[in-house]
Amino acid sequence: MVNRTVLAHRPFTGISRRHLACLIEELALPWQAGLEGRRHAARGGIRKRTEGAGARHQLVFVDRLVATLIHLRHDLPHAVLGLLFGVDRSTITRAIAEIRPLPAERGCAVPDRPGLRLRTLTDVFAYARAEGVELRLDATEIQVRRPPAGRGGRRASVSGKKKQNTMKATVIADWRGRTLGTNALRPGRMHDATAARNEGIAVCFQHFPDVEVLLDDGYPGLSRDHRGQAITPPRKPRPGALPGRVEQWERDRHRHSSDRITVEHAPADHKRWKQLTRWTHRRDRLPDTHRAIASLVSDRTITA
Repeated sequence: MVNRTVLAHRPFTGISRRHLACLIEELALPWQAGLEGRRHAARGGIRKRTEGAGARHQLVFVDRLVATLIHLRHDLPHAVLGLLFGVDRSTITRAIAEIRPLPAERGCAVPDRPGLRLRTLTDVFAYARAEGVELRLDATEIQVRRPPAGRGGRRASVSGKKKQNTMKATVIADWRGRTLGTNALRPGRMHDATAARNEGIAVCFQHFPDVEVLLDDGYPGLSRDHRGQAITPPRKPRPGALPGRVEQWERDRHRHSSDRITVEHAPADHKRWKQLTRWTHRRDRLPDTHRAIASLVSDRTITA
């Protein structure tokens, strides 16, 4: 068994000790409330013994949180984590299942606004209108395992771009590449613009007409339907266009690319956590994992 204090350091958890302390303070009460709720359901009524009676946890809340962070950061198997913490593998499995939804439900932090978090696409657009922020939006794909032979849906997630089974998420960032929000995961076969529409971006454009979003050239339909809000690169001139027109197009396209490129930093930060480089677990656990990692990465106001 390794010293549990050592396991709480940044090389293992991926976050600073100060950030970890803030997480402990923020998530301890929700975890305790969920624990009491599960116990109440198992008992079928109120507590029958005084508080504190009964068996003690082999892993206290802090250890459960640290084990979950190590699992997200390095994708260590539960059996290895059990060996590090001196408990059985099943104990680690239950601990991660309890802790993982808590950071996933936090939402994304707002730069320089401690305590304010964005949980939906509407929250992001409202924040952008209030602060005058120009948003950047892009889709990212996470490779997943191919379903076994004979099982339905083997082609549903095959990405036309990567030619692999993937799940697609849309990431929204600000001009500095800081994550402001992510949406629900969609099959990799779905087009980027369709995934954004299914999340309700058209409704947000209608209710927040002052918000501008920079997009790449994979969203021409959004640019056509929401001119002045969904901004895509200028279209390439037709063959035979005047040299001056071609030069102007190249300058405009380069300027747009320079402004939009910061959104690429957000999914790159997410994929520094090994579980999002290639997902090898059950697909129904991927949405919570993705939102939890995005929430942790977005905590830019927490300094080391």
